[in-house]
Amino acid sequence: MRHATTANESMENGSFTVSELFKICPHCERLSKKEIGVRIPRPLGSGPSRFIPEKEILQVSKVDARTQSIFEDAFSALGRLDNISLVMGFHPRYLESFLRTQHYLLQMDGPLPLHYRHYIGIMAAARHQCAYLVNLHVNDFLQVGGDPKWLNGLEGAPQKLQNLGELNKILAHRPWLVTKAHIEHLLKAEEHSWSLAELIHAVVLLTHYHSLASYTFGCGITPEIHCDGGHTFRPPSVSNYCVCDIANGNGAMEEMGNHQVTEASCEVEVLMEKMKQLQACRDEEEATQEEMATRFEREKTESMLVVTAEDDETVPSRDVSRHFEDPSYGYKDFSRRGEHVPTFRVQDYSWEDHGYSLVNRLYPDVGQLLDEKFQMAYNLTYNTMATHKDVDTSTLRRAIWNYIHCMFGIRYDDYDYGEINQLLDRSFKVYIKTMVCSPEKITKRMYESFWRQFQHSEKVHVNLLLMEARMQAELLYALRAITRYMT
Repeated sequence: MRHATTANESMENGSFTVSELFKICPHCERLSKKEIGVRIPRPLGSGPSRFIPEKEILQVSKVDARTQSIFEDAFSALGRLDNISLVMGFHPRYLESFLRTQHYLLQMDGPLPLHYRHYIGIMAAARHQCAYLVNLHVNDFLQVGGDPKWLNGLEGAPQKLQNLGELNKILAHRPWLVTKAHIEHLLKAEEHSWSLAELIHAVVLLTHYHSLASYTFGCGITPEIHCDGGHTFRPPSVSNYCVCDIANGNGAMEEMGNHQVTEASCEVEVLMEKMKQLQACRDEEEATQEEMATRFEREKTESMLVVTAEDDETVPSRDVSRHFEDPSYGYKDFSRRGEHVPTFRVQDYSWEDHGYSLVNRLYPDVGQLLDEKFQMAYNLTYNTMATHKDVDTSTLRRAIWNYIHCMFGIRYDDYDYGEINQLLDRSFKVYIKTMVCSPEKITKRMYESFWRQFQHSEKVHVNLLLMEARMQAELLYALRAITRYMT
């Protein structure tokens, strides 16, 4: 299999030598004595995620027949089962919808040729420095006959794809700035013009991979052992296992026991009580439209003041940055200048009433697939919170979804944005904003700092909500601009 880059790591003599530092099994000792020079790759990670114990992820498919069946179907269709799908396996109903949609976008009949689809995926993932997705689609791009010269940099791709770079940049970081002028530029570029159907396909792919990059970083997804960045040929520094055991994951260290119960052991109960109180208040009195609008503007302004991460600026590697232009452009620069996000009223342009039909008209069946996926993520519930059962989580799920849209200036007239501050604490808001706006800066500490009593499956559920809310927000701005161009 071909990869985006060639691994730089190598051993001086090109093979392992028998050393007293390692315990060698009889088979490896025979290979060594024959001086075959076998180089055994060793995984750099310990499972599909840096944040979630491997045993917990793999246990899902063992106890859930539906998940196992979905995994088998995915492997049959793609010849692989990537770590993104393994982690999504916590929620098999969503995973099924996700894989169906992604398969249609990348492999079924559509306006764009196959190699264009994968190249657009590369462009979109690169905006967030997501090397995992970039490498995945570099391989797919080459397998469907893509020109390797395009991978030297965006300037090596056709002008038609280069022209898409500006829309890619704006959608990824400041989608509210997309106008019909951007659409017109792409549709009236003479011999490099896009058709409306092609542009819809491209927009869906861009938003899909921007949001999937958020999910990849938010779940700490690690490269598979056969992928660039997923293995090393350096000898391990432990003595309890043969190197072949470690290479095959048999020597993975056991988890260091359960997480200690934190001082915030009552945070779930507090959150549940707030949800009950909000429901009671909602039944008793309803705020005026003026007050609702004021609360939205207040929450939108406050969301801009939430700092995404404490880490220093990350500089994208050449392997990733070659696929996009203007690496300094981002949400952070925007908020620092004190500018404000304009308000987008869902009452005037919504996915249900406008975006869905536009996509379905120009790219048949995709609107339906996207709608099912949005609905699945938004409505998915097991009526549990940590160890509590029979819990109505709809108030919390709506607050999370609407907070993300609020950060992008999207307002629902019938929602009281005062609920957000009561349900989402500061650490959770920092996580949400970082994952949605600057996902490359997500750390394990940030992942662990919110909802400390909740299960990993519940945090993955949160990441699915964030991913789909972000995708829908980007789509709304792009589709509104296309609609304005058409009218």
